[in-house]
Amino acid sequence: MARDNIIDILIFFEVARQRSFTRAAVKLGMSQSTLSHIIRDLEARLGVRLLNRTTRSVSPTEAGERLLTNVAPRLEEVNAEIAAVSDLNGKPAGTVRITAIDHIIDTLLWPRLAPVLPQYPDLHIEIQSDYKLVDIAADRYDIGVRYGDQVEEDMIAVRLTPDIPTMIVGSPDYFSWHAQPASLQELLKHNCITLRLASSGGIYAWELQHEGRNVEARVRGQTVFTSAVPMVQAALSGNGLAFVTADMVAEHVREGRLISVMNDWCGKFPGLHAYYPSRRHESRALRIVVEAIRHRESIPGQPH
Repeated sequence: MARDNIIDILIFFEVARQRSFTRAAVKLGMSQSTLSHIIRDLEARLGVRLLNRTTRSVSPTEAGERLLTNVAPRLEEVNAEIAAVSDLNGKPAGTVRITAIDHIIDTLLWPRLAPVLPQYPDLHIEIQSDYKLVDIAADRYDIGVRYGDQVEEDMIAVRLTPDIPTMIVGSPDYFSWHAQPASLQELLKHNCITLRLASSGGIYAWELQHEGRNVEARVRGQTVFTSAVPMVQAALSGNGLAFVTADMVAEHVREGRLISVMNDWCGKFPGLHAYYPSRRHESRALRIVVEAIRHRESIPGQPH
């Protein structure tokens, strides 16, 4: 009975965190009817209702919240201890789950992880592309990757990049019809390619810097995207101006496909960091992944 309770409680945690039987069923690889049956049986054994269910939402009851708050962290500690014991066999194993934005996955995480994985056949990586600022503990990620100013203070943070320059860019075709902006007032008159924030649903205000002060430019335009990669493509096709990190467009600027403007208004974003909760024992699998993706200062005379 105790073992069944633990397995079913872990299933309950997933439903409560997802706040949806549908999403939890997908993540757990089981049908919604099976999931619902397991939760009902668990509630019957415990003698309390754990979830409030409506036709539109699922949320924990007071008893459910108590399990989430008090039991989930302890089970995570148990899992961490088990992983530490498994590490003693000298073969790192297990799955490390990472959340990051698509561009960072393509250009930073995967290039650094790909050479490492063949050395550890029992190590598995699951990477989720997400622009939302997720709670990695609640959503059961092992590592999050975000800019340094987005990392919570209670997390262990490992730098992955130096601070990252930004650029405002447009295509030569766009500038054949529009004058290049040189001031904030001129910029606000342009057709700008904008980003909708996954966390708030609002439109991202461009974070500019000029003469030592931070400036939020609430630009407008015909197109709105939810990720940065299509914004670059829209700029290349002449749709308007895009504000992105320099690493995304530097080659296009060098090759003349894009033109960089208002350089004195473009500062740097804090470097990317991998972050994860503090645990008594970090698994060897987690340590291997963090070591593979961490930033290393280049040494003169040696390749990067």
